[in-house]
Amino acid sequence: MTTPNNTDKRVLSEMETSQYIGMSRSYLRQARMEGNRDNRTPAPPFIKIGRSVRYLKEDLDQWLDSFIRRSHLYDNGRAA
Repeated sequence: MTTPNNTDKRVLSEMETSQYIGMSRSYLRQARMEGNRDNRTPAPPFIKIGRSVRYLKEDLDQWLDSFIRRSHLYDNGRAA
């Protein structure tokens, strides 16, 4: 029997999430504690199951997509 990799799972642990989004576990912890603050990268959405913190892969994908720059909106580094 094979073990599913992170892309096959619906719910990820903190360590798996850290690897999936390319951010440190300490960032995830701090972002959860501080919430969304001005001039800071907002925390990815998370859920709690008992005392465990988990991240839904679909939420992480949407969170990552929110940071995509649309090149067609910029003309030589300036907003169009």
